[in-house]
Amino acid sequence: MQVLLDTLAPADAPRVADPRALTDEDLLALYAPPQQTWLRVNMVSTVDGSATGDSGLSGSINNPADGRVFATLRRLADVVVVGAGTAKAEGYSPTDTPIVLVSRKAQVPESLRGAPAGSVLMATCSLSDGIGEARELLGEEHVLTYGSHRVDLPALKAGLAERGWGHILCEGGPHLLRDLVFQGAADELTATTVPRLVAGSYPRITVGAPLDAHLTLRLLLEDEGTLLGRWFV
Repeated sequence: MQVLLDTLAPADAPRVADPRALTDEDLLALYAPPQQTWLRVNMVSTVDGSATGDSGLSGSINNPADGRVFATLRRLADVVVVGAGTAKAEGYSPTDTPIVLVSRKAQVPESLRGAPAGSVLMATCSLSDGIGEARELLGEEHVLTYGSHRVDLPALKAGLAERGWGHILCEGGPHLLRDLVFQGAADELTATTVPRLVAGSYPRITVGAPLDAHLTLRLLLEDEGTLLGRWFV
């Protein structure tokens, strides 16, 4: 894995010893959040824009290079935010890092029910039909309400930072990425492009009503044709 572009490091102070052979510690430095409160979304897609392969899951298109960056982002994160539908589809299980599910319906995936208290939280809206069940499953103090009819994502971001979880990693899915950008809560898109074409009618990394958001490329890595970028929103 090598650095192709790095506009985050001072011109006279490279952050890595060998930009053509990055170590895991180099990746931690290259992906460090630039400020105390920072929300980034990590997504993977093919060259022709698909967010999944034939399994309908991101695991059908990701590769070892993407896996290295994924592990780096998990190490840097104080908390992982993920749409409840994505957590269900991808079979999420409890980790050492707290997981915050985002769901307007407040639905807790089966794989996360019975998790240790406080390891899984739910972010939902006050008028959600499923809020009562979520409180029974996770504990009332672990169900967070932001907004009435939809989840107020900037308020969620601020609430997590107030808990000391300023380095926020969102792992999708496409609807949540779109909404985070639309509501102005996303600071960064960490996007992997794998060197594959899959055609078909698979989803893109964003789904939902149209938006037009300008991104600035700040870091670009390459590994055997896989491109890994940090795009600031």
